[in-house]
Amino acid sequence: MYDFTPDPAAPREELYADLTQAALALVADEPDPVANMANLAALIWQFLPRLNWSGFYRMIDGGLVLGPFIGKPACIRIALGQGVCGAAAQSATTQLVPDVHAFPGHIACDAASRSELVVPVLREGQVIAVIDLDSPEPARFDETDAAGLERLAAAIAPHI
Repeated sequence: MYDFTPDPAAPREELYADLTQAALALVADEPDPVANMANLAALIWQFLPRLNWSGFYRMIDGGLVLGPFIGKPACIRIALGQGVCGAAAQSATTQLVPDVHAFPGHIACDAASRSELVVPVLREGQVIAVIDLDSPEPARFDETDAAGLERLAAAIAPHI
């Protein structure tokens, strides 16, 4: 059994360091990437407040396919360049979107989402997945969140 309890009073940089450490503990001995993504989606949900969606899209056959997540049902397939996830996967760069309604081509799986952070997961320079976080709060995510999720993505890449 795993018992990870984030400290809500900790500085956010420390919270992300703790999240990455907990993530590595979860995936250390498990070779199945889907099982690892499922646990990681739950762990992110546990550590990061004010989310309404936390999960993964996997790169399969040149597009994104829904992976493990927590939240309302979501789009199953997303083409490269489409929406925030497709933009992150196509450019291999983090997409920090304070207002999803201002993002051209935003895909609204949950009408309550107001801001989004999507971080590509790279292995050997290739996008293998994206981590997608949505929030019902405008401007919920900032550069500290982006940097923390980027470190997490780099750490877990060999395990998904």
